[in-house]
Amino acid sequence: MSFLSRIQALFRPFATPGLPDADWLVVGLGNPGAKYESTRHNVGYMCLDELLHTHAAPPLTAVQGLKVQIALLPKTTEKALAVRSTTFMNHSGQGVAPLAHQLGIPPERIIVIHDELDLPAGKVRLKKGGNENGHNGLKSLTEELGTRDYLRVRIGISRPPKGMNVPDYVLAPVADQQPGIDIAADAVDLIISKGLSVAQNDIHSR
Repeated sequence: MSFLSRIQALFRPFATPGLPDADWLVVGLGNPGAKYESTRHNVGYMCLDELLHTHAAPPLTAVQGLKVQIALLPKTTEKALAVRSTTFMNHSGQGVAPLAHQLGIPPERIIVIHDELDLPAGKVRLKKGGNENGHNGLKSLTEELGTRDYLRVRIGISRPPKGMNVPDYVLAPVADQQPGIDIAADAVDLIISKGLSVAQNDIHSR
């Protein structure tokens, strides 16, 4: 167990009552509310919805005192908790980090699903750590977790067309169903069951 994991484990006796035990956090990034539901910036939310559906999971429920909604994913090989921050994207870490600390879950067992401008639409890539590349949701997670060493499931949305700025582009609705959602959901299951390297070899070949 890493030093950070041992420190996090100290918080478990003081965890919010009723929190389920978990080995993994699966975090879908996005903005709450109907206004943002179908936007490119919300592909993390979309993927989490896909996982909840394929796992026949219960609905997401709020956690008292924490800025998150959670649900157990019953079909994963280890106990995995689907997590959606109830804050806006730029403050995602304010919900996720306290939950991780209370459950004693180390960064290498936090899977974050997010949109990626530097990948073609629908392309999915996996990695551990690295720069945030201007993504404010990742910046918030890094700041609140105190590390970049969490796992990333990056869903490509491509760059905006010439003359369109990035905020307008990522907050615009996708015309059809965002490609790559099903592959990203597969990636989460593979990471949990087989590990990051095996998942990368499979997903990156698609």
